[in-house]
Amino acid sequence: MTTYIAQFTAQHRLITVRQQSVFIWQQGGGEVDEELLAEKIKKESAIHFYRMITGRQPEIAPEDIQVRIDKVQPFEG
Repeated sequence: MTTYIAQFTAQHRLITVRQQSVFIWQQGGGEVDEELLAEKIKKESAIHFYRMITGRQPEIAPEDIQVRIDKVQPFEG
């Protein structure tokens, strides 16, 4: 297993606040698929970030969030 770190930006379609953060995960070899990574970040980080900001009102739909991967590298921490 290799541990990676990604720097990303998430933007909701209606909410003006952007999430700029890092995401750490492990995967068992192979190239990093940035589309799959963006979906993983959306489900495991960004949706919770926007729910926290809005107090869950209105409900946050995953399809309303766009994730841009800025940088990916092996994590050596």
